[in-house]
Amino acid sequence: MAKRHYHAHESARADQLDGVPLAGFGQRALGFLIDLLVVVLLWIPLELTWARFVSHTWNGTSHYSITFSFHEWRGLLVALLYFALTNYFSNGKSLGKWIARTRVLSLKREHLGLWQCVERVLGYGVATAEGIGFLQYFFSQNRTCVHDRMAETIVADAHRKTKPQRRSG
Repeated sequence: MAKRHYHAHESARADQLDGVPLAGFGQRALGFLIDLLVVVLLWIPLELTWARFVSHTWNGTSHYSITFSFHEWRGLLVALLYFALTNYFSNGKSLGKWIARTRVLSLKREHLGLWQCVERVLGYGVATAEGIGFLQYFFSQNRTCVHDRMAETIVADAHRKTKPQRRSG
């Protein structure tokens, strides 16, 4: 029986991505913060509507204080839907990623799967809870954070379109 050897690029998709320029930490942070701002801006009118018509804690005229929290299910739901659906339907280019000139790429297929997008969002929570999940970018060979490894994705620099030429030898 012949011995099998490990091959770093066992799939056509891995070969397609070989040499793709990766996004820098600043680019990734900028894109994430812009997307987080969009989440909060989407959440505010939804929260006010909830307070007025569902929980009846606000009458529409008095002062009402709102605090965005990821410990509260409505904020989590808005974040989950925004991050997952925008990345799924735009194939990795949410508004923040578009502005930061980055793009999430699947290591498995051409188009991000819906479950991959959900895994990335859930991975943000893991990265935050872990404390250094986002900083793992600096220690990973392919500049991946916890959420990237969970969802089997990388984040490419969309500004630099071409892959570097391979050196022979």
